[in-house]
Amino acid sequence: MERAEKAVEYKHNGYNCCQAVLAAYADELGLPEETLKRMGAAFGSGMGGMEGTCGALCGAEMVLGLRDYAGKPMHAAAKAMHESFREKSGAAICKELKGIGTGKVLCSCDDCVRHGVEAAMEVQV
Repeated sequence: MERAEKAVEYKHNGYNCCQAVLAAYADELGLPEETLKRMGAAFGSGMGGMEGTCGALCGAEMVLGLRDYAGKPMHAAAKAMHESFREKSGAAICKELKGIGTGKVLCSCDDCVRHGVEAAMEVQV
C-alpha cells in the first residue's frame, strides 16, 4: 500500500490521476519520472475529458504494458485489471465515477488512484 499512498501524494502535488499512477511505478519501470509524467499528460479527467476510461486505470494499464510486455498477449491481463478496478471503484468511466449527470460520486480521485495502483500490483502477464 506504500506505492498507492505515494501515488496519492503525487496527485496532491500537481499530477493528474494517470500521471500519479505512472510516477508511483518509476522505480520499478526504470524510466525517468518526467517521461512517465509526459506519457500520462493527456489523461487528466480520464480519456476524452471525462467521457472515457478513468485516467488512473489508463495509467495502471500503461504500467502493465511497460512492466510485463515481452511480445505476450495482454488482453486477459488488461481485462482482469479493468474488472478489478471497476469492482473496487464502482465504475471505470471518469464521469460516472465523479457523478456527472447523477450527482452521486462513486469514488474519489484519491481512491481511484489507489485502486489503479492496486490493480497494477494484482495483475501481471
